[in-house]
Amino acid sequence: MKIAVTSVSGQLGMSIAKHLIKEIGKENVIGIARTPEKAAHLDIEIRKGDYNNRNHFDAALQGVTTLLLVSGMDEPQKRIEQHKNVIEAAKANGVKKIVYASIVGDAEKNAFSPIVQSNRQTELDVQNAGLDWVIGRNGIYIEPDLEYIDTYVKEGEIRNCAGNGKCTYTSRGELGYAYTKMLLESKHNGQIYNLVGTPITQTQLADYINQVYGTKLIYNGVSVEEYATERKKELGDFLGTVIAGIYEGIRNGANNIPSDFEKATGRPHKAPLEIIEAIKSK
Repeated sequence: MKIAVTSVSGQLGMSIAKHLIKEIGKENVIGIARTPEKAAHLDIEIRKGDYNNRNHFDAALQGVTTLLLVSGMDEPQKRIEQHKNVIEAAKANGVKKIVYASIVGDAEKNAFSPIVQSNRQTELDVQNAGLDWVIGRNGIYIEPDLEYIDTYVKEGEIRNCAGNGKCTYTSRGELGYAYTKMLLESKHNGQIYNLVGTPITQTQLADYINQVYGTKLIYNGVSVEEYATERKKELGDFLGTVIAGIYEGIRNGANNIPSDFEKATGRPHKAPLEIIEAIKSK
């Protein structure tokens, strides 16, 4: 069995590849990256694959049995076609199974919804490809909040528009473990899993960070409109709108959903405090 992981130079793809290597050996794992040299340190075979280029994937998927497709980062309509390039190449080159790393979220009610809609379309495209399939819907990664701690400390607060909404944070490490199970175990075929953790508020997140890092952060909730204006000013219209939409979704309950993590892995998702402690200790 040869398993290929797309976007392997990214942090999620890298986590999945590392978990796979532990389970089946580096000789059975193939990484696919738009810029292969960025993944050379993984010490596995790396093949070139740009989602915009179908020909790349006709070559990259030669001899591959199972494919892990990480959702692209482009604008919604572009990513639908990019994912189709990969799916069609998989069908044409003898891939037997696709596991798609999708996302949780509301497809209708906030500024993040167009991205969720594009992922739902790819989910349908995967299901209709005529291959074995599994779909994971990833929760929001907790790592970016931890990477942002210096800024939080400087400002003395975590500030966003999530209000009292609860978010089922996960981590790339937990997802790497889950996708390895989904790739290797046929009992997951035909399933859609919410790969999320325990729901917590932003105030609880601040409390956990304070416990682990010795900080004194508070949570400051602002309106959706105010937060969107701030994010757009700092990050530009597209990314600012996306980030504000994510927290608007949390505010409205889109990320407070039941977890299928234990179904996918055979064990409960790690608790938020445990994840934060593990990330800090690395």
